[in-house]
Amino acid sequence: MNRLLLATAFLMSTLSVACAQQQQQPGKPEETEVYQPVPPVVVPGKTAADPPADALVLFGGQNLDQWVSADNRAAPAQWTVAGGILTVKKDQGNIETKRSFGSYQLHLEWRIPASISGTGQARGNSGVFLASTGKGDLGYELQIVDAYQNPTYVNGMAGSLYKQAVPLANPARRPGEWQTYDVIWTAPVFGASGALVSPAYATVLFNGVLVQHHQALTGPTLYIGKPSYGPAHGPLPIKLQAHGDKSEPLSFRNIWVRELSATK
Repeated sequence: MNRLLLATAFLMSTLSVACAQQQQQPGKPEETEVYQPVPPVVVPGKTAADPPADALVLFGGQNLDQWVSADNRAAPAQWTVAGGILTVKKDQGNIETKRSFGSYQLHLEWRIPASISGTGQARGNSGVFLASTGKGDLGYELQIVDAYQNPTYVNGMAGSLYKQAVPLANPARRPGEWQTYDVIWTAPVFGASGALVSPAYATVLFNGVLVQHHQALTGPTLYIGKPSYGPAHGPLPIKLQAHGDKSEPLSFRNIWVRELSATK
């Protein structure tokens, strides 16, 4: 009993000292208030899908002026635009943005045909390469494929950073319905010698659900083997994939990007 009383007295004494120290801290609350720099005003879109005022619209339903062929950047992109929708043309290969980007915020919407056939990876397969490092399927890929009651390897399902990071959840809608990706891409940083200083990171919301949470990438995507960082690079294009499977092609709409300042 005496030990309990002593312990209680010691705890009360400690709390009293801590409170006294807090009360005796010098200064005023205004000393920790920050007024500069003032964040810039950005007029938001009317809806979550609409681009904010400072966004670059990559596809707004009219044309492919912001895109080129990924295999021949001197050639225009040749996918199909009709009714405000962009549809993959598999015999024309991948397309990528004319402009290159470092870190950014990206919004895009995609839809797998309701009539889709096939199973696993051969069911509406595509991808968005958050940074394209060359021709073909080279770059850092966020996977697109039917994930509605369509089992496949989980580091290759929709919402995965292909072959690197399994999504935290599967919020996929059924084929025929529009799906949404909202991405925060933090580009990798390389030193003057070309050595990696900081890896790439991706945060992904899939239909409003967090599926990648500031996930570090260990290098550009590889289909076979483990990825690693190769030569240093700066800003790169964003690429959309025309996958070689035989299923019906999928479509995109409402694609926009906001460039972010370099990581401090």
